[in-house]
Amino acid sequence: MGKEITSRSQDYSQWYNDLILKSQLADYSAVRGCMVIKPYGFALWENMRDVLDKMFKDTGHVNAYFPLFVPKSLFEAEEKNAEGFAKECAVVTHYRLKTDPDKKGKLIVDPEAKLEEELVVRPTSEAIIWNTYKTWIQSYRDLPLLINQWANVVRWEMRTRLFLRTAEFLWQEGHTAHATKEEAIDETKKMLEVYADFVENYMAVPVIKGVKTPNERFAGAEDTYCIEALMQDGKALQAGTSHFLGQNFAKAFDVKFSDKTNKLDYVWATSWGVSTRLIGGLVMAHSDDDGLILPPRIAPLQVVIVPIYKGDEEKGIINNKVQELLKQFKNLGIRVKYDDNDNARPGWKFAEYEMKGVPVRIAIGTRDLSNNVVEVARRDTKQKTSVDINGIVFYVKELLEEIQLHMFNTAKKYRDEHITKVDDWSEFINVLDTKTGFVAAHWDGTAETEEKIKELTKATIRCIPLNNQQENGKCILTGNPSKERVLFARAY
Repeated sequence: MGKEITSRSQDYSQWYNDLILKSQLADYSAVRGCMVIKPYGFALWENMRDVLDKMFKDTGHVNAYFPLFVPKSLFEAEEKNAEGFAKECAVVTHYRLKTDPDKKGKLIVDPEAKLEEELVVRPTSEAIIWNTYKTWIQSYRDLPLLINQWANVVRWEMRTRLFLRTAEFLWQEGHTAHATKEEAIDETKKMLEVYADFVENYMAVPVIKGVKTPNERFAGAEDTYCIEALMQDGKALQAGTSHFLGQNFAKAFDVKFSDKTNKLDYVWATSWGVSTRLIGGLVMAHSDDDGLILPPRIAPLQVVIVPIYKGDEEKGIINNKVQELLKQFKNLGIRVKYDDNDNARPGWKFAEYEMKGVPVRIAIGTRDLSNNVVEVARRDTKQKTSVDINGIVFYVKELLEEIQLHMFNTAKKYRDEHITKVDDWSEFINVLDTKTGFVAAHWDGTAETEEKIKELTKATIRCIPLNNQQENGKCILTGNPSKERVLFARAY
């Protein structure tokens, strides 16, 4: 398997694209701006989805599914939300094609099949969901309503990148309704913690939890909470968001409930979501110039066993031993593959599984068997160890946990080394251009200053960290007083 990956130091963006394609996570499609998620990439997404789905259910949520299409009048009901997404909307105007009488075999839109009301292909589902909730919620007994859906959404992006920004992507979106403001805020924060737990403990990516500035909030939200991660090129990636929507959508769709005293009031709402963009973040946070490095807890394959032999007799001896090991691995819930394909040499297989980021590779030869040992190679450090075959299964089980922790600690060390405090404009520019990463700096709290800094540097305020230390200072751009630092970065 030829590597042919551009190195990170040469061109990080090209390295990323090469790696996604070569590791068979995804491919380009015939639809501009859309991607094909290949089986290996989808297996990774399924593992991520399954863990998150259990986390949602463990916190009392249930799954449902709502239509892909949103009537334009519903989409317009919450003005800020409609405005925020208007430029990215795909719109269905007709429901039928017909044969072009002038060009045989060609199809044209049938002008007589124009829809009475245009349909927006969902960029997010608040409108269709809250219109539905209106019929589901009458009393405090119907609350809280804790619903999630796994779906696809369409946001018509002009400049796309595999996983990070595509016109169509997969995600989950939670939409909850509550009787009180306090309950809704608690839900918003709880789901942020769920996301942080998942990204740190399964993806092995450290995150900073915070709130967005008013400029960066979700359209229609009163507060947006976020987790921000740092990639190896020093750029930030928003890894998940949880929104406190206040009563904005309840008022837009007239969703009221009667409380225990029979008083009518609007419900309080949240929404929260993560998407296949997380796969892009996973790639950029951990991988190297030889391919993917995947954390064991969500890797499609955790262990691959490669036999090394000459002739059918040696292969048969190795096969017998490996069959025993496969049962033991599977009994421990370890995802393992035995690659006894005769069409590829061991060296080619080693390169292929290195490219695919399989955490542990075991090589078994007849000489190894006669000595009761196997060679174990870990993907993250490339360290090779000779291990007694009788204890190999439990050795690998512990090794997988060690790799998971090592990957997190490596990414955290990089992240922590790339959070820099600055107190003046020239230092701010210098850090952004040389060291990169998160820059902790004072900001005067105005949208005008935030926009100006973005215009001058392409850096945005990623978040105001939760439990942020309060300290008096001066805004790096205007010199106006500030009571806390915020985190700036250039971002994906």
